[in-house]
Amino acid sequence: MRRRVVITGVGCVTPLGTTVDSLWANLMDGKSGVGRTTIFDASSFPTKISAEVRDWSVAAVGLDPTEWDDRSRHTCFAAGAAQQAITESGVLGTVEPTRFGVYLGAGEGSQDFFNFSQMMTAAVQGGDLDLNGFVTEGLKILDPQAELEQEPNMPVGYLAGMFDAQGPNVNCLTACAASSQAIGEATEIIRRGEADVMLSGGAHSMIHPFGVTGFNLLTALSERNDEPERASRPFDKNRDGFVLGEGGAMVVLEEYEHARKRGAPIYGELLGYGTTADAFRITDTHPEGRGAISCLKMALKDAGKDPTDIDYINAHGTSTAVNDRVESLAIRQVFGTHADKLPVSSTKSMTGHLIAAAGATELIICLMAMKHKVLPPTINYETPDPECDLDYVPNTAREAKCDIAASNSFGFGGQNVSLVAGGV
Repeated sequence: MRRRVVITGVGCVTPLGTTVDSLWANLMDGKSGVGRTTIFDASSFPTKISAEVRDWSVAAVGLDPTEWDDRSRHTCFAAGAAQQAITESGVLGTVEPTRFGVYLGAGEGSQDFFNFSQMMTAAVQGGDLDLNGFVTEGLKILDPQAELEQEPNMPVGYLAGMFDAQGPNVNCLTACAASSQAIGEATEIIRRGEADVMLSGGAHSMIHPFGVTGFNLLTALSERNDEPERASRPFDKNRDGFVLGEGGAMVVLEEYEHARKRGAPIYGELLGYGTTADAFRITDTHPEGRGAISCLKMALKDAGKDPTDIDYINAHGTSTAVNDRVESLAIRQVFGTHADKLPVSSTKSMTGHLIAAAGATELIICLMAMKHKVLPPTINYETPDPECDLDYVPNTAREAKCDIAASNSFGFGGQNVSLVAGGV
C-alpha cells in the first residue's frame, strides 16, 4: 500500500513577500514585485528590470547574519524559507534524524562576474589569449570559499546541517521545473517508506550579469523597462517575455500517519506527481505540447483524479509567446470541455519568474488558495490572445471553490512537472 504524504509546514522568501502571509496578502491585492534592477548596474542591458528580494536578511528568521555573510543569496533564501517551514511544522524532535531528509531543486550560486572579468583582462594583454595569465590572476584574487558557494548542492548541505537531517540528501537542477521535481521526488521517497519527513523546495538567484546576458541572448526577457510593474503579462497578446526573479520556497512533506499522530498542522495532501520530457529542443517546448500534455495526464492518474475534479491550475505562465500558447493548448487537450470552466492563473505576473524556486512557491500558493477559497489573479491581462483562450482570472482575485489544485512547471531543456494537491 502506498503511503500518503501531507504538507505540514510552508515557508518562502520572495520578491512579493518574505513570509507566506505577506506573499498571499500581496497576491490578493494584485501587487507586483518587479522594479528596476539594483543588484548590479543593468543600465547597459536590453533588460533593466527584475523581481528582487529587497530589504531582507536571515536575521528575520532568527539566524545570525554574520554566519551567512559569505554565503550565496540563494543559500540564504533557502535557509530563510526552510526555517519558517520547519518552525511552523513543529516536526523537529518528533522524527529520527535518519528518517528525515532534504530534497531541493536549487540553482547555482552567485557568479563572481567582476573577478572573472579581471581574470579575462589579465588573459588578453597584448591581444592574444594568455591562459597562464588567466590562471595566475585567478589564483591571486579568487576566494575558494566563494567558489565553493557557487555549487548548486550547497543549500541542501547547509539545510541538512541546520536541522540534523541525516536521511536522503539530494539536489536536482532541472531549470524552471527544479523545485516542483524535487517535491515530487521527495514525495516518492516517503511513499516508498525510505523516510518519514522530507524538507523540500528550491532556491535560486540569476539576477547577475551572466544570467541576464544569457536570457537576453535567448530573447526570453521582457524589455518593458519603462513599466516594470506591467512587464510580466502572461497570456496577454502583447507579452514580450518573462521577468527574472529570485527567492526560495520550502515545504515540509510528512507521512500522513506520522503527522496525524503528533497533531501536526496539515495544509493539504500531495496527491499526484507527473514528470516528462519533451525530447524535442533545448530552448523550446514541443509546439503541440506533447510533454506538457503527458505530464498533466500522469499527475492526474497518479492522484486518482478525473479532469473534472480539478478546481484550479496555477500555470507555469511565463509571459513568453511560446510557453503561454503551448501551455494553454495542453490544458485544453487534457481537460476537454472542463477547460472552459477551469480557472487558470499565473502568479508570475506578480512575483516574476523565480526559476528553480518557482514551482515550490506556486505549490504554496495553491495550498493557500485551497485554504482561503480564493484564486490569485493574473495581473496585467489587458488584450486577449486568440491562441490563449482560457479563464486566466484576469487582474482581480476571485472567491471560488478550490478543493483540488494543480501546479505546472515547465523548464528549458523540455523538463515538465505537474503536481496535484488536495485537502485531507
